[in-house]
Amino acid sequence: MCFFRYGGEPGAMKPVKAVTLWWVLLLVSRLGATRKESLEEGSFYYGTFPLGFTWGVGSSAFQTEGAWDQDGKGPSIWDTFTHSRKGNVLGEETADVACNGYYKVQEDVALLRELHVSHYRFSLSWPRLLPTGVRADGVNKKGIQFYSDFIDALLNSNITPIVTLHHWDLPQLLQVNYGGWQNVSTANYFSDYASLCFEAFGDRVKHWVTFSDPRTMAEKGYETGHHAPGLKLHGTGLYKAAHHVIKAHAQAWHSYNNTWRSKQQGLVGISLNCDWGEPVDISNPKDIEAAERYLQFCLGWFANPIYAGDYPQVMKDHIGRKSAEQGLDMSRLPVFSLQEKSYIKGTSDFLGLGHFTTRYITERNYPSRQGPSYQNDRDLVELVDPNWPDLGSKWLHSVPWGFRRLLNFAQTQYGNPPIYVTENGASQKLHCTQLCDEWRIQYLKGYTNEMLKEPFLSYMQIMTEIMVPTVCTLCILIAAVLLMLLLRSLS
Repeated sequence: MCFFRYGGEPGAMKPVKAVTLWWVLLLVSRLGATRKESLEEGSFYYGTFPLGFTWGVGSSAFQTEGAWDQDGKGPSIWDTFTHSRKGNVLGEETADVACNGYYKVQEDVALLRELHVSHYRFSLSWPRLLPTGVRADGVNKKGIQFYSDFIDALLNSNITPIVTLHHWDLPQLLQVNYGGWQNVSTANYFSDYASLCFEAFGDRVKHWVTFSDPRTMAEKGYETGHHAPGLKLHGTGLYKAAHHVIKAHAQAWHSYNNTWRSKQQGLVGISLNCDWGEPVDISNPKDIEAAERYLQFCLGWFANPIYAGDYPQVMKDHIGRKSAEQGLDMSRLPVFSLQEKSYIKGTSDFLGLGHFTTRYITERNYPSRQGPSYQNDRDLVELVDPNWPDLGSKWLHSVPWGFRRLLNFAQTQYGNPPIYVTENGASQKLHCTQLCDEWRIQYLKGYTNEMLKEPFLSYMQIMTEIMVPTVCTLCILIAAVLLMLLLRSLS
């Protein structure tokens, strides 16, 4: 089996040779088990994986399937992006063939069985199912059949499918005709596409992810231009794209909830990627505020509307202030109406969380000379510790403790939702003739161990929610009894 991953560098999308476990699917919320705190560095908490703990691997359609123009598939924005200009993708690579997964379903499923995973997360290609992106223009029956057969093959091997509806490969004609995610009509077309998928596959698929890492899709695709569709709409394009993606997610969730949930009994969520931001100086309130701002601009950007109904206040404040300083009459951050806030809030049955590394964060105490941009709006500086293990990619360092802190943050910030860890892993470090990935083994062990510590938060919550009120009540009762005895003795 061959997986691909998007690198952190501009255009750094390249194949990674088999077998790269680049994410782990784990239900980490509400798990309880006894933990041993003393263990050798890099070893697992053996025997402590609780009941219901599951392993999985994952991929995306564009990065694995190939057959980019076969059997009625339409072009995606990534097909156009990789074909159009030199320098868009590292090594001038395309995904015309990729892992050739379109023709190797049985081989891939056999390899999944060898890995003994219980779940497999993969994405559907929107243009393979709807060549123009619009359902009214016609459905590609060969695409429906391909994914139906694939889902059946997984289930026949006792592997649960986790299906992502959109992993960045927007139909090219939606980009050409409507401007892609710059246009709110794309959200309506996505809702139609999602309904088609629920109808065709929902009898067998019980876990749906609407979008995978939409933050990167918006920033790299509509701000920096490093990813498809390659637009550089600085300080505006990414916020507008994200606004429409959030609406599209909510529409898909409501479609499932209103029409399919009672029949299919499935779950619909979203997968958000975020690194952990640690204050450089934990005694400096400004660094603490900057680290909080980092997380809100990263995770809260999408999670807050879904769980609380609106963008984080710090995003509204900072982008609004920056917009005013730039002479604009209104904020570059779009606004949800009251009706939209109510419609979006609560549209997630679980939170998918992707995480790879950590950054130290400090407040930026000098003015930026750059124009409007997402990076400038945050008013912070990202740093790395030179002692953190380098994993080959300049953006990736192994910092396991940041993972647990992010999980704690997500649990407390969004009301302790069920959390699936949908992405985690390390990129290829060396070019080897044989498999050589000791650094990846250590990375996965370290991050898995931090996740296994996570149930302690639940214990602390139980102590806080049950024990503290109980103790306070007992103290009041004891004080009352003592007061009565004292009054009796005095009388």
